[in-house]
Amino acid sequence: MVKVEFLGPMSQEVLELRARTLAEVAEQLQNIEAIAPWLDKCAVAVNDEMTADLSRLLKDGDKISILPPVCGG
Repeated sequence: MVKVEFLGPMSQEVLELRARTLAEVAEQLQNIEAIAPWLDKCAVAVNDEMTADLSRLLKDGDKISILPPVCGG
């Protein structure tokens, strides 16, 4: 199982998913109505390392962070 956390305004509880790759995580998240609209706008980190590689292999206990775009001043 991997843990998926959602940062910023996404207001979603941490999820635990069975997935071997980030592509599998993305596929599962697309089925969640409150999350799906955010996915194409967000950055992703695995164990606090930014990545865009959906083929990245995951192992049990990995932490995936979904980071929405932010504005600051």
